[in-house]
Amino acid sequence: MTIRVAVLGLGSVGKGVLEMIARKDLDIIVTGVADSKSGLIDPKGLDIGVVLSAKKMGPCGNPSISANDVVSRAEYDVLVEVTPTDAGSGEPALTYMKIAIMRGKHIVTSNKGPISRNLKELKELAGEKGVLVRYEATVGGAIPIMHTLGNGLAGNEFQALYGVLNGTCNYILTRMAAEGLTYEQALAEARELGYAEADPTYDVKGIDAAIKLVILANTIWNNGASLDRVDITGIDLLTTDALRLAEEKDCTIRLIAEAFPGRGVLRVSPRIIRKDHPLVFEGTLNAITLETDMAGEITLIGKGAGSIETASAIIGDILFISSHVRSN
Repeated sequence: MTIRVAVLGLGSVGKGVLEMIARKDLDIIVTGVADSKSGLIDPKGLDIGVVLSAKKMGPCGNPSISANDVVSRAEYDVLVEVTPTDAGSGEPALTYMKIAIMRGKHIVTSNKGPISRNLKELKELAGEKGVLVRYEATVGGAIPIMHTLGNGLAGNEFQALYGVLNGTCNYILTRMAAEGLTYEQALAEARELGYAEADPTYDVKGIDAAIKLVILANTIWNNGASLDRVDITGIDLLTTDALRLAEEKDCTIRLIAEAFPGRGVLRVSPRIIRKDHPLVFEGTLNAITLETDMAGEITLIGKGAGSIETASAIIGDILFISSHVRSN
């Protein structure tokens, strides 16, 4: 069965999704796309190569076609919403998702803003319309954490979760510990390598990790977690002396996001942990540990960012929906 998708957002993630759809022999056709300045609609399917070539030069298509036009008018089964995140309002992604759901369309997204703020609302609306909202790509990049929670560990009681949810911070801390770099030096190196944004505030102050923690907490416990309930401390004030003192105890420091619902804990902060702990690794990887009643302790580690890695999660969600549609 061929599934039709419309893609909103042609940054690195959106382009990665289109590239992988074009490269792989998948029963997916793209009937609509939009970037911030233009859009394209074709019910028979767009030529992805033409779209990507146009995007290299500027807008992807027709300036008279907006993202709202694509959401409202295109013929598709799944809306792939990968526009930039606005953690404050969730807009305009939230509105796009609601329009699509009201049309009876499924949602696949990497957009942390609306999922961290409005997950319950979106799921309730989707339930009324008989469609699915899938958001594997919002946490952990290529790590299949949502699938693991909903399928592989179904039936388990989740007692706690903790993990490294921001690869930029992990890279900076790795370099500070390994080479004795200052925070400023390690951050500059991360920027040169493309691991840190020009404005790294969301990463280094722990906000990005906190948003992901909120998404995980609401997915697991449906407890109404919100960003303002997370106790957040970033790594921007961390010194080489602190890492040296940890080293003397055969430990190191990592930015850990953790949730212990029984104790009301939602926290992101630098923590001293032993070097042989599963959450101690180098580079930009992410890792999530789940404490369960039946399976015990499970740790998932993988690439937490990147256009192709995120495309892996998005395409997995599209194919999950395709399988769900066939089975029903």
